[in-house]
Amino acid sequence: MEEVTVIDVKPQLVLGARTTGPYREIATLIGKVCRFAVESGAMIVGPPMFVCHEESAEASHEADRQGNADIEVVVPVSAAVQGSDEVRCYELPGGRMAKTVHKGPYDQCGPAYERLFAWIAASGKNPVGPTRELYLNDPNELPPSEILTEIHAPIG
Repeated sequence: MEEVTVIDVKPQLVLGARTTGPYREIATLIGKVCRFAVESGAMIVGPPMFVCHEESAEASHEADRQGNADIEVVVPVSAAVQGSDEVRCYELPGGRMAKTVHKGPYDQCGPAYERLFAWIAASGKNPVGPTRELYLNDPNELPPSEILTEIHAPIG
């Protein structure tokens, strides 16, 4: 699971919401976006994602500690729907990404990020945009040790 690979991600039509707060708000925001999708008749076609706009691990930790992290959550949908004041429909950019998978609790993803960014540096590449976490299974249906999080970092 710890292997890093390079993938080409296509742009995706998504429903998304963005707020400021501690990272523990991600789960609440996922619920809000998924409820909006269901209520608007949108068909969800992929796992929910967190888009991290902080530029470094240090910035992320500090923003979370201060409760002012830039939190964006999206779910891929099959067709455009009318957004609202809180949830908008737009195309999430694609591109070439370094990818790894973390197995275990969300709050223990740090080493996976360290491996990912060490691999990027060793490969002579640079991160070129916000990282993404794709939540591959439901933490309400399995033990924390079985949670799978796919992590993408756009590279150039």
